[in-house]
Amino acid sequence: MRVDKERRFLHGGDYNPDQWLNYPEILEDDFKKMKQAKINTVTVGVFSWYALEPEEGIFQFDWLDDVFEKVSQLGGNVILATPSGGRPQWLSERYPEVNRTNSLGEKHTHGFRHNHCYSSPVYREKVQRINRKLAERYGNHPALSMWHVSNEYSGECYCSYCQENWRKWVKNKYKTLDNVNEAWWMNFWGSRYSSWSQVLPPNPLGETKIHGMDLDWKRFVTDQTIDFYLAEIEPLREVTPDVPVTTNFMAEGHDAHDFIPLEGIDYGKFAKYVDIVSWDSYPDWHNNYESLAETAMKSAYVHDQYWSLKQQPFLVMESTPSAVNWHSFNKSKRPGVHMLSSFQQLAHGSDSTLYFQWRKSRGNSEKFHGAVVDHDNSAENRVFKEVAEYGKRLEKLAEIKGSKKEVRVAIIFDWDSNWALKRGGGFGRPTRRYPQTLQEHYAVFWEQDIPVDIITSDHPFENYDLVIAPMLYLLREETMQKLENYVLAGGTLVSSYFTGMVNEADLLNIGGWPEILQRLFGLKPLELDILYPEESNQILYKNKVYRTKDYSTVIDVSTGQELAIYQQEFYAGTAAVVQHTVEQGETYFIAARTGKDFLRDFYRELIEKLDLRNDLVEVSDPEVSIQKRVNDQQAYYFIMNFSSDEKTVFLTKNVQDMENDEIISGNITVNPYEVRVVKERRANTKDPDNK
Repeated sequence: MRVDKERRFLHGGDYNPDQWLNYPEILEDDFKKMKQAKINTVTVGVFSWYALEPEEGIFQFDWLDDVFEKVSQLGGNVILATPSGGRPQWLSERYPEVNRTNSLGEKHTHGFRHNHCYSSPVYREKVQRINRKLAERYGNHPALSMWHVSNEYSGECYCSYCQENWRKWVKNKYKTLDNVNEAWWMNFWGSRYSSWSQVLPPNPLGETKIHGMDLDWKRFVTDQTIDFYLAEIEPLREVTPDVPVTTNFMAEGHDAHDFIPLEGIDYGKFAKYVDIVSWDSYPDWHNNYESLAETAMKSAYVHDQYWSLKQQPFLVMESTPSAVNWHSFNKSKRPGVHMLSSFQQLAHGSDSTLYFQWRKSRGNSEKFHGAVVDHDNSAENRVFKEVAEYGKRLEKLAEIKGSKKEVRVAIIFDWDSNWALKRGGGFGRPTRRYPQTLQEHYAVFWEQDIPVDIITSDHPFENYDLVIAPMLYLLREETMQKLENYVLAGGTLVSSYFTGMVNEADLLNIGGWPEILQRLFGLKPLELDILYPEESNQILYKNKVYRTKDYSTVIDVSTGQELAIYQQEFYAGTAAVVQHTVEQGETYFIAARTGKDFLRDFYRELIEKLDLRNDLVEVSDPEVSIQKRVNDQQAYYFIMNFSSDEKTVFLTKNVQDMENDEIISGNITVNPYEVRVVKERRANTKDPDNK
C-alpha cells in the first residue's frame, strides 16, 4: 500500500482552488504561502464535482492537473477527494431521484450538500463514473497519497428505493415475518405484520413506539451508508489498489456542552472498511461553561476513541487554526492554543494536523470559518504565523510518525446500546447520557496521565488489565460470554446500573437479569430508582460519604462483597458498590450514578492495585496532560499545559527534549499553553548498530 513519500507528519488541509479559478493571482500566491507555512499536504476536490464535470459527460481537469503539479513541485502530498458530497445542479435537475426524500415523504430539490439518496442507481452510476475518471487520471501521479471518499457521510432517505432496500435488509436479517413480529414485539398495540409490504420505515412524525424497529432502522442506515461507500470505492480499488482510502468521521454536541463521536452512524462497524480512520476535530475551546482542561479531556476522549477503532494511528482530516463558524458564539483560539490543541492530536495517535481550510471562502456558509489564510491575504497575522511555527516544529518531530500506543485500560462504547437507551421509554429522559457518563469515567484516567482505549464490544478484551463497561444497556449473549471469559482469565471488569437490561432486539430479558451476569457480579438488580435533577442520595464508601444523582439500582447481593452502602431512601443500608472475585479475576458493580469525586477515589485503588500509573511522573496535575507514543526503539512523551498558569512537573527519569536536544529530569517548568516533546530510549532494544 502506498504511503506519503517522506516520513513526516501531514500538515495542511482542505484546499479549494475551484472557488478561485477567476483569480489566477490568488492561486499563484497560495503556493508561495504554503511553502512559508510549512504545508506539505492538501486535500482537494471535496466539493469540486461541477468544476470537474460542468456538463454531463464533459470533463475539465486542467485546473486540478495544475494543483497536482504545483504540489509536486513543493514536494507535497495530495489527498484527493471524491466529490459525491456535493453533486452539481445539472445532476439534480436531470435525475431528480438522486435527491433525498425526508421522513415526511417530501422529495428535496437540489440542496446545499449531503442530501443525496444512497440507494439511487443513477447516483451510484454517476459517482462511480467521476471516481473512475479521477483514478485513471491521477492514480499514478507521484503526489497522490490517499483517497478522501466523499465527505462526512450522514443522514437518511425515505424514498421508494430506500424503503425497498429496508424491506430487503429486514428480510435478510429475520427471514420470516413471524421472526420480525417476535423480535419487534408487534403484538403490542395490535401492530402485527401480515405482509412484507407493511414493513415501512419508522413513523415519519416520530410517533413510532416500536423500539426494535427504530434500533434496526439505525443499523440499516449504517449498513446503507457503508454500502454506498463501498460502491464509491469500487473504481478506486480497481484502478489504484495501492492508494489507501479513508472517509472523515465526525464529532458532535458543541452547544449542548458535550463533545462526543457522531451518534447517527456506527463508526465501529464503518471503520472496518477504511484503511485509515480520519475525523474532523472541532472542540469548543474557550467556552464559558468549563475549564480548558475539561474541554481538552473531552477532545482527548474522542481522539482515543478514533485511535481505538483500528488500534493504529489515525488522521485529523479537519481542524481549525482559529475559530469555527457554526457555534452560537464563535471564539478564536487564544495565542498558543492552536499549537497546544494540534500537539494534543499527535499525542493521542494522530499522524496529521490538517485544517479546514487553507484559505477562507469569499462568500456563503463558511466565509468566516477559520483558515490559515484570512481575507487579508497576509502572512503576518497571528494565525498564519502560529501555523508556520507549528509546521517548523513538526519537522523536528518526524520520527514520531507511525508510532503506536501502549494501553492497559479500555472503556467499552456500544453504538447499539446508545441508540436503544436513547430511544426507550422510562428512566429520566434528560439524564441518560451514556457517552457523557463514559467520559466521566475516562476523565479519572486522563487526569492521571493513564492512556485509555475506547473500544467496541467486538474488540478483544484480553489485551487489557482493566475493562470498564458502565451502562452497557444492550448486551448480546456473545458479549456476556466474552466478558465472563475475560474475568475468568484474570481480568478486572467494572460495570454499573443499566447494564444488561435488554437483548439485541431491545427486548427485556425474561426472568430479569441474565444468570451469566448474576454469576459474574455476585448480585441481582431488583429495581431502579429514578431521581429528579434536584434529588440525591448518599453512599458510604471507605468511611467517606459521597453524593449520588440520577439513578440508584437496588440490588440483592449473593456472593459479592459489599463495598459501599446507601444512606437514604427505602433501600438505605443496602449495597451500592459490590466487588466479586471470580476465579483469576474480579468484577465491580457500581449501582448508582456518582460524581467524579467518588470515581477518582474508587479508581485510585484499582490504579495502585494494577500498577497502571504513568511511568514519567509520580504525581499528575489534572491540567498538565502527559501522553506517550512508542516504537521499537523510543518512547515519546508529550507534556501539555492546558492552563493559563505556569506549571512545575517532576519527571522521574532522564529524557531528551526533541527540539533542542537538552537532557532533562526532575522539576521542569511548563509555561501556559506550552507543549514540550521529549523522548527516552526504550529498555531492551538494540540500536541500529546492534550495540
